[in-house]
Amino acid sequence: MERQNILRRIIRLFDKLEDKIRGKLSHHPIFYAIIGGIGVVLFWRGVWHTADDIGIGSLVSLFLGTVILLLIGVFVSAFIGNRLIISGLIGEKKIEEKEQAEIETEEAELRNLQSTLSRVEKKLDQFEAEMKKK
Repeated sequence: MERQNILRRIIRLFDKLEDKIRGKLSHHPIFYAIIGGIGVVLFWRGVWHTADDIGIGSLVSLFLGTVILLLIGVFVSAFIGNRLIISGLIGEKKIEEKEQAEIETEEAELRNLQSTLSRVEKKLDQFEAEMKKK
């Protein structure tokens, strides 16, 4: 029982720490991307070296990786991408098949969504500032 309590506290601590760090880094997207890239590369380097250290060969790696990705449902989306799958399911045209008018309409819709999102973010920031004052 005590171990579960300690584990919950540790998870909560890291969750709060992640929220704070992500909040600060989101204001500096280039730096955020660099830090994220370094983390991803170091993670996969560790996976690679661990497989080498325990003597997993390339064919075994290929087989195990494929089985793991298929079992957890990541295989297709990892190699094709969710956006490509979704666009195929809804019958969306490829960008080179779209007419210029369609592209301009979509770009205008994106700009509209971005401005709406900016207004929502601004209001959310104002709300958070008011809540901190209380």
